[in-house]
Amino acid sequence: MLKLDIVHDLQSVYRKLVDSTSRPGLISDLRKEAVLVEEEAKKGCSASILLVALTLFDQEVSFKVFSPRADSVSKTINQLTYAKPTEAKNADFLLILQDAEEGCFEEAIINAKAGTLKNPHTSAFIIVEVESVTSGEALLLKGPGIHTTELVHVDINENWVESRHEKNKEYPLGIDLIFIDQNHQLLSLPRTTQITRDRVIEWDM
Repeated sequence: MLKLDIVHDLQSVYRKLVDSTSRPGLISDLRKEAVLVEEEAKKGCSASILLVALTLFDQEVSFKVFSPRADSVSKTINQLTYAKPTEAKNADFLLILQDAEEGCFEEAIINAKAGTLKNPHTSAFIIVEVESVTSGEALLLKGPGIHTTELVHVDINENWVESRHEKNKEYPLGIDLIFIDQNHQLLSLPRTTQITRDRVIEWDM
C-alpha cells in the first residue's frame, strides 16, 4: 500500500522534474517523496526511480528496464502504473539501473526512439540510475534555460556523451535524459542541452 498522496506528492515530483528540465543543471531533491515509496521500492528498483515512474508512466506508455533484476522491477512498475514492458526500440521510457551491465546505457541510446520530424515528441526518455550527480566527471552545459554555461557532475562509467551527441544531431529528433543518484538527487538533460566534457589541463611547472 503506497503511503504517498497520488495527487499532492506526485505533483511535487512532477514540478521538480519540470524545473530541472527547463533549467538544465538545476538538481532537484526527491528525498522527501522517496521516503513514502520505500516499501514498494524494496521489490526491485530504488525509491526515486519508482517515484519518477509513478509520475510519468500510465497505461498508454511502454518501458524497458536494463538490469539483472529487470523482470521483477518491470512487474512492480507494471502493477503500480499499468505501463507495459517492451523492447528497447519500441519503449517510451528506458530505465538503466545501477546494476546494469557496462555498455547498457550506450546500447539504450543507440536503440532508443528518436521521434520523427512530424512527431518529435514520440521519442524516448532514458532514466539512468547513477552513484552521484554531485561528483564524478565534470560536464559543461550550454543551451536553452542556461544563462551562459552550467557545470555539472555525473558519476557513471560509460562513454555516453558522444553517443548522445550522435543521437541528437538532427534536432528536433533525439532523446532526453534523466539522471537519479543514490541520494535521490535528480538531474535532467533535455535534447536541447549541449554537453562537453570539462577537461582540466594541468601544466608541468
